[in-house]
Amino acid sequence: MVKKGFIGLGLGLIASVVALLLWHQGLLVGFEQTAWQWRVAHFAKPTPATSQLRIIALDQQSLDWGRRENGLSWPWPRQAYATVLAFCKRAGVRAVAFDVLFSEPSLHGVADDQALGQAMQENGPVVLSYILSPPGEGSEEEGVGPPALTISGFSSWLAKSKAPVQPRAVTMPVVELAGSAAMLANISNRPDPDGVFRRAPLFVNLAGQPVPSLALAAYLAGAPGPVPLSVRENHLQVGKLGVPLDAAGEAILNFRGPSSTVATISLAAVVQSELQLEAGEKPVIDPAEFKGAYVFLGLTAPGLYDLRSIPIDGVYPGVEIHATMLDNLLSQDFLRDSPGWLGPALALFFGGLAAVVILFCRNAWQSGLAFVLLLPLPFLAGFVAYGQGVWLPVAVQAVAVLLALISGVVFNFATEGRKKRYIKRAFSQYLHPTVIDQLVSNPERLRLGGEKRELSIFFSDLAGFTTMSERLDPERLTLLLNEYLSAMTDIILESGGTIDKYEGDAIIAFWNAPLSQADHASRAVQTALRCQERLAALRPDFKARFDCDLFMRIGVNTGPVVVGNLGSVQRFDYSILGDNANVAARLEGVNKEFGTEILISEACRLQLPEGLRVREIARVGVVGRKEPITVFEPLASGSNEDARIDRFAAALVQYYQGEVALARVTFQDLAADDGVAARYAARCREALDNPPLTWDGVWRMGSK
Repeated sequence: MVKKGFIGLGLGLIASVVALLLWHQGLLVGFEQTAWQWRVAHFAKPTPATSQLRIIALDQQSLDWGRRENGLSWPWPRQAYATVLAFCKRAGVRAVAFDVLFSEPSLHGVADDQALGQAMQENGPVVLSYILSPPGEGSEEEGVGPPALTISGFSSWLAKSKAPVQPRAVTMPVVELAGSAAMLANISNRPDPDGVFRRAPLFVNLAGQPVPSLALAAYLAGAPGPVPLSVRENHLQVGKLGVPLDAAGEAILNFRGPSSTVATISLAAVVQSELQLEAGEKPVIDPAEFKGAYVFLGLTAPGLYDLRSIPIDGVYPGVEIHATMLDNLLSQDFLRDSPGWLGPALALFFGGLAAVVILFCRNAWQSGLAFVLLLPLPFLAGFVAYGQGVWLPVAVQAVAVLLALISGVVFNFATEGRKKRYIKRAFSQYLHPTVIDQLVSNPERLRLGGEKRELSIFFSDLAGFTTMSERLDPERLTLLLNEYLSAMTDIILESGGTIDKYEGDAIIAFWNAPLSQADHASRAVQTALRCQERLAALRPDFKARFDCDLFMRIGVNTGPVVVGNLGSVQRFDYSILGDNANVAARLEGVNKEFGTEILISEACRLQLPEGLRVREIARVGVVGRKEPITVFEPLASGSNEDARIDRFAAALVQYYQGEVALARVTFQDLAADDGVAARYAARCREALDNPPLTWDGVWRMGSK
């Protein structure tokens, strides 16, 4: 057990190291991202903060409405957005954040830009967007870039972090609009290498200065007063709100669901509603639905190319990523990376656990159950961690478990398979196939070598076999013996017995090894009775074919002996050694003295169930033992001679007590139908004719 446990830990360690190497080489990224998608899909749901957000979408419906109702082609006049701002002002929104670039002058002239700028001042606060440009594009002139945030601790954080430094190259809104905005914000988020957005920064390092994302700018613009900002190693503090950051200064997004989870209203409906309100008509959209909300205005029409991919949605408007960031900030549930040591530590733990468990699996169904129970453990750990707001890598753990399970199965096949083949080869000669199957399935129940164990031992022999062998030619003798032994062996094996050996016509067998059998004594005695019944049925056929009357004597004893594989490595027998095995052989010989077919010892009788009837035959002094043995004869089921048996028992008590004359009378009355009583009658007559000096009632045997 201990050795196998250490082997399992070693296999688990190897499997975990391989998994960690694969993880370190980036070969498990795709697996981890898929597993992350499962977690996001499971936990994605709106929060109370989600109801504080609105998205005004410039969707295909809006484009169609503008072209159909007003003959507007894209891009629209910017005064249309002024109408949206008027509606938002009327509704009492906190702030409006444009996820739309106004980097080129309006096609409808500078007056169009000025009109929107005027509306922004009157209906603010409004946040406008800019993008980070590749080097050589955009503006890099001093004083032209966006204003920086004031973040306490930024310089020291920057020196320690791995946040990328963006060059001072931005594509800004036109001057007429930029000067009217409450804040300017970066909307240049980068997806992971597979094109999926999982993280986003709330601020970026623009040439050594922090500038906000659209979500952070919307929150700051909508605040009633200045909001202090500070940053340290892995944490951004926004007033009373905290944001966990990774090494690159980004936050892990906690998505609320697929597209349109945040309440999304068509821009056309908002414009119509404002025009209807100005005309005193009932609006399509009730302004009360926007009260106190943060509003993001973005492009969702397919032809405007602002669609992104997130773990649970392949077509996700970019504006909803910004809304998700603000939702997470308000809800205070941005996710965070687990400590760097936790993933490898769990990989080692789960890998070791899996290898140890699989090594102790004894068959295919147990191994299959181990796979079913252990493979989900890393994913379960990942789901539990997600519920606590932590991204715990599960791919490395899952691969460690899988490799550990596979290595354990291979090890079991190489070692246990060889052990099982050894067991089959070793026991196929003297165990029933069903018993061999049990040993193969549970090899730990077999202790190879020698062990002391209580067994019930069966010893049988044929009466007059020597004379029979002299009369029959070798071929016919072999045929007779093989048929006889096959019939008896089938009965022994069917009862769960183990064949020790054949010695000519003799059969030696035992019960309670190698598999434990609580009722081994009963099995042995019942088998002896069945063997005698079977031989009685076969006797006429043997008489007709071989001109031989076969009679068998059986001795059964119960007691401790040494049992195990005895012999050399190349050739061995599963056999028994000990005095109690010799006693069974002596009991077989005692049958000749009394004319019985089966005799069992008192130790065997004491373990028989009440329904199995026996009668006491004698106290016998056998050769090689100082103490006498009390022997019993098991009675076949259905015997109804209780009165005769009781009379025999009473006479036997008289015989033991030395009342030989009284015992002789009873034995003589029973002698006609009972061979044992006839022998006792003769023995009593001898004792009366030649009284012994001392009397102990023991029937002493002169030979084995």
